Amino acid sequence: MRYMLLIYGEEVQQDEGPSGNEPAGEAPEISPPWMEYTGWLLREGIHTAGERLATSSSATTVRVRDGNRLITDGPYAETKEVLGGYYIIECDNLDEALEAAARCPAAFGGSIEVRPIIGMPVPAPAG
Repeated sequence: MRYMLLIYGEEVQQDEGPSGNEPAGEAPEISPPWMEYTGWLLREGIHTAGERLATSSSATTVRVRDGNRLITDGPYAETKEVLGGYYIIECDNLDEALEAAARCPAAFGGSIEVRPIIGMPVPAPAG
């Protein structure tokens, strides 16, 4: 079963380009604990995907109310912990996913939400 590990913690300011992303052609610097954790996920054969997100100040929230699209700069909720990234892992069961979450560097001071992924059929393009 696939699980998403949603990584929450204090927001860390990072060097960002004008679009809120890393400058073109430059990969973000990744700290050793995160490299070790990602390496462990890979060695265990459970890593499917994972990315760090740009800071919450680059977010835009979209809502539709009474047929009108409402756009708000920033994240939806005001909170000290923000969604900073995610991993998608493939595990045999929830216990294995919880073990993987407990090893995540952000679990030591932040929190990791573990949520099963429910596969959705993708419709064929019209045409």
